[in-house]
Amino acid sequence: MQLRQLDTYRWEIPMTGSMRVPGIVYASADMLKGSDQREPLKQVANVATLPGILKASLAMPDMHWGYGFPIGGVAAFDWQTGVVSPGGVGYDINCGVRLAATDLVEKDVRPKLESLVTALFQNIPSGVGSQGSLKLSVPEEKKVLRDGSRWALRQGLGEDGDLEHTEDGGCLPDADPELVSARALQRGQKQLGTLGAGNHFLEVGLVEEIFDPRVAGAFGLFQGQVTLMLHCGSRGFGYQVCDDFLASMTKHVQKLGLQLPDRQLACAMIQSEMGSRYLRAMACAANYAWANRQILLHRSREVFQRVFGLGPRDLGMRLVYDVCHNIAKKEEHVIDGKKRTVCVHRKGATRSFPPGHPALNEGYRVVGQPVIIPGDMGTASYVLVGTEKALSDTFGSTCHGAGRLLSRKAAKKASKGRSIHRELEDKGILVRWTGRGTLAEEMPDAYKDVSEVVAVVHGAGISRKVAKLRPIAVVKG
Repeated sequence: MQLRQLDTYRWEIPMTGSMRVPGIVYASADMLKGSDQREPLKQVANVATLPGILKASLAMPDMHWGYGFPIGGVAAFDWQTGVVSPGGVGYDINCGVRLAATDLVEKDVRPKLESLVTALFQNIPSGVGSQGSLKLSVPEEKKVLRDGSRWALRQGLGEDGDLEHTEDGGCLPDADPELVSARALQRGQKQLGTLGAGNHFLEVGLVEEIFDPRVAGAFGLFQGQVTLMLHCGSRGFGYQVCDDFLASMTKHVQKLGLQLPDRQLACAMIQSEMGSRYLRAMACAANYAWANRQILLHRSREVFQRVFGLGPRDLGMRLVYDVCHNIAKKEEHVIDGKKRTVCVHRKGATRSFPPGHPALNEGYRVVGQPVIIPGDMGTASYVLVGTEKALSDTFGSTCHGAGRLLSRKAAKKASKGRSIHRELEDKGILVRWTGRGTLAEEMPDAYKDVSEVVAVVHGAGISRKVAKLRPIAVVKG
């Protein structure tokens, strides 16, 4: 794949063949070395062939191979003449991260850290096929799909400030539960309030370093503070929604006669009935995911209060922000000096809106949107803030995490003969896990250096560093 370096952090894939726009990759030179980059770079070029794509097919520094679109991919399509593609959202619709801050510091937590991580593991269902304590009737599940986080708050599972600190208030409009399959509803009935498996986690951390005191203060972060981070999505419900529409759209594309370089790029025109149905069903899965993370935060608050014998006021656990990674959204962006309505696909990418943006709540509108970047469970995570440059260059987008370096199979092979949980404990990190192969698949070596990923987006100006977090306890599925 031919690459042309534009500046320190950006590389162009020039337009060739049926590409309608160039590809733009955010990365350091070292990140692009090795044969494992060929496939995701090819996917960036493939996405550039889709009808209605605007400006460029983008990839963030945590880019790696995905279904159709690369994970770490961003693409915007004209709302009238463009397409929507499930591969540009992913199977785990609205997989995302929620960060909460507390009034506790390390000395408050260390003596009871083992009790805390054990209690979190016991009270937050995790693992493949895990089921929560909420068993929904179909009519009640459809309310979740329409209302998202608001449904959880109506059940007493949250606090008043949670919605304003959640992207889109924890609910996408136009969700239509009548468009999802009976199989999707069945899978979703018992999984609300569960962490799941794979790269999903719950992490207790410490604010290790502050880079921007003013913005950190606006986010309620201070050095030495204890935090809680949750990473999960729409579970089996979202997976089924994606699977159902991929099957339908693959047939749909054949009828249209649209020539795609990869069948995994199955899509539909946004203005078609198929495109509209997918977006409304996808909104259901996004709302399910927001309700899921809302419930997990509430359960985690209860565990913290019980373990430390504190009331809500003394614990002070408040939501900093909830961001989604896998989603397609109707947004307005200025392109070539003209405001246009577009459908932005962010797959393994985070929204990064600047100060003054109307989508932000009043408190954050002054400084910009919090951007939460989890690393692997053995190093660090970061809090960034959105910028004007992201709005102009990447449709208000930035990276979403460290990004995989090794496949799960390769990680298992590399971990043979090692005790990953002992290695983590030697670093002062306690870990609890469900699946037999989870720690091997998710070991720190399986991921890129999150600090290097963050250095690229910070250097490129599409988000700025605010704080660095260090993990001290992790629950994995």
